[in-house]
Amino acid sequence: MTQEVHGSEELDEPCEGVGGEPDGEPADVPTVVDQPEGHRSGFVTLVGRPNVGKSTLLNQMLGTKVTIVSDKPQTTRTEVRGVLTRADVQAVFCDTPGIHKPRTLLGQRLNDTARAALADMDVVLFLVEADGKIGRGDRFIAESLPPEKTVLVLNKIDAVGRDQVVGQLVKAAEMEFDEYFPVSATTGRGVDALLEHVLERLPEGPRYYPEDTLSDVPEAHWVAELVREQLLAVVREELPHSIATRVTEWDWPRVRCEILVERDSQKGIVIGRKGSVLKEVGTRARAQLPEGVFLELVVKVDRDWQRRPKALDRLGY
Repeated sequence: MTQEVHGSEELDEPCEGVGGEPDGEPADVPTVVDQPEGHRSGFVTLVGRPNVGKSTLLNQMLGTKVTIVSDKPQTTRTEVRGVLTRADVQAVFCDTPGIHKPRTLLGQRLNDTARAALADMDVVLFLVEADGKIGRGDRFIAESLPPEKTVLVLNKIDAVGRDQVVGQLVKAAEMEFDEYFPVSATTGRGVDALLEHVLERLPEGPRYYPEDTLSDVPEAHWVAELVREQLLAVVREELPHSIATRVTEWDWPRVRCEILVERDSQKGIVIGRKGSVLKEVGTRARAQLPEGVFLELVVKVDRDWQRRPKALDRLGY
């Protein structure tokens, strides 16, 4: 095989946001918009262990933020689609939860979501870290990937020297994929070359989304995700997997977002002294949204929601 390496406490927090009606989860199958002659299109999924930089890479390739990012593992909980459209090609990128050894029903469902995203994909981008060990978890994922469709992406090369990059590529070559791209999703180094390669691999096909579409994430879901992203950034306790968010009321220009935790002790941490944490979360979220919305943040306890099927169904996991 030829291998190629390429270079409820409540806080009414005025918050500017988006308009329109809240929607459900992203649609499973996009409809065909049109099919210009000679047009190419396809679906590209990003897979890998938690916290390897899949969401950061997707945002970098699209040149805009379509999925939240955090240094906490398993930040992405649902499949997020980002769309890149050019005159002659359209790529639909699918960001997925990190595949890991699950300890809760939520973890199992995240794995199921990631694996389901592999179905009918034209290109698979398999991310591993330049600054970490390529171990059993990576090899476990690699075994389930189609070699003829998979491109191995060595991410975080900005964190290591050239010798480390070469050494990691040698180890990665043991997995016997055709193409290997070292990149830095954070700085953008190597990302343009990777993107052009991906677009070249796409087959002839229709345009699935209008030219101005960047993502199929519903507005209400996006607002809830922005709130969760800022909670992960602000809250320093061991809470990332215990926090869920959802928009429960959308009466423009007022939006109500619930923050769910699993225990009473976690509720106080999320609210903060005199509402300090919620105020900071609102300020951070407001900086990423256009003008016009008032965001009401409400913290509630939903005990052991990660382990209860009905709770996960209600949250869309």
